[in-house]
Order: sequence, then structure tokens, then C-alpha cells
Amino acid sequence: MTIGGVSIILIGGLFNLVLLLFQLFSGLHYIKVPVGVHKKTGIALVFFAFIHGILGIISNL
Repeated sequence: MTIGGVSIILIGGLFNLVLLLFQLFSGLHYIKVPVGVHKKTGIALVFFAFIHGILGIISNL
């Protein structure tokens, strides 16, 4: 499972890292965002982390 020779799982992991860092910095108020944005990106993080984990499990079978 690749896109342009790069693993989809790697791309998903990097995307999750960016979302996680955004959550951390907005939660610590280093980045000023409304609470709604913080909440929606948290939900997106959970969703994409779940998909990332499922793809990792499937690729390992």
C-alpha cells in the first residue's frame, strides 16, 4: 500500500504526529485557537489514529 512509493501507513503516522502536536500546543495555549477547533481536531486525531492502526494491523497479516 503505497502512494508514489511512500507507505500509506507512514503518511498516516506523520499526519497523526502533526495533529498530536497541534493538540498539545493548542491545549497548552502556545497556539491560540477557539475551543471548537481544538475539539474538532481532537476528534479528527482519534479517527485518523484508528484508521492508521487498522491499516498497520492489516499490513502485518
